[in-house]
Amino acid sequence: MMPLKNTLKRMCQMAGLLMTVLLSGCHSDRPRVAIETEIGVIEAELYTDQAPVTAANFLRYAETNRYDTLASFYRVVRPDNQPNNPVRIAVIQGGFYSDSIVAIRQYEPIRHETTRETGLLHLDGTLSMARNQPGTASSEFFICVGDQPELNFGGKRNPDGQGFAAFGRVTQGMDLVRKIQQMKDHGQYLEHPVAIRSIHRAR
Repeated sequence: MMPLKNTLKRMCQMAGLLMTVLLSGCHSDRPRVAIETEIGVIEAELYTDQAPVTAANFLRYAETNRYDTLASFYRVVRPDNQPNNPVRIAVIQGGFYSDSIVAIRQYEPIRHETTRETGLLHLDGTLSMARNQPGTASSEFFICVGDQPELNFGGKRNPDGQGFAAFGRVTQGMDLVRKIQQMKDHGQYLEHPVAIRSIHRAR
């Protein structure tokens, strides 16, 4: 017979495993997207439950093929290419680099969902929306390389303190994200932007 102490320990382990399975299953219905680039595929999960406005906006672009063939990853931000900014970040930015493409492919801007509202954080692999003023985000997005707390609500990267709207996270392909970030740039803009062939719903 197993000693009582070992039995209780085993029961606690099983309870913990069950809780992990249950919690992971709670978000199994979150949509996933595949970002197919010319150098490989990046997969991501979208937090439609926590950031419904922002995640739905990105899904709208994906489901109507707006990003296909005309989008790219065109901007990279690293500690070494932002010497004049006291608050440094690390991201890659994608979307429509050309104003002529923006004019024909971009939907209307969306409401700004702050991280204080959603409870999300800008962690390694987080997808978030680029913007100017709050409420101007539409098609341009970025992926965090490493944790970026200054992009959260109250962070100092943006003077207005409203942060940026996180809405998803990379589940596969961070090696490609890091590869893109290290590509040659001129003033943060890639010498050779990485073409996005398609962004589509994977589940």
